[in-house]
Amino acid sequence: METTEVTGWEIAVLDGGPADGLRMKVSDRPRVIQVTYPCQVEAESPDGLRVEAVYLYRRDYTVTDGAVRYGFDIASP
Repeated sequence: METTEVTGWEIAVLDGGPADGLRMKVSDRPRVIQVTYPCQVEAESPDGLRVEAVYLYRRDYTVTDGAVRYGFDIASP
């Protein structure tokens, strides 16, 4: 398995959506950040199945100074 070396960590901020304002450290400026949120199920699920809502944040390339910013993608699955 090939591994890539992390070049450095920097602060990123999420804009909009359910994680608005969340700050985190990212490496190598990924294009997309995925945020998941657990959902409650009505009955016990078979085989330990769990359900999560998925939200995508895409890197905002217009921001050139300060923290790396990611905007909420309303059209994400």
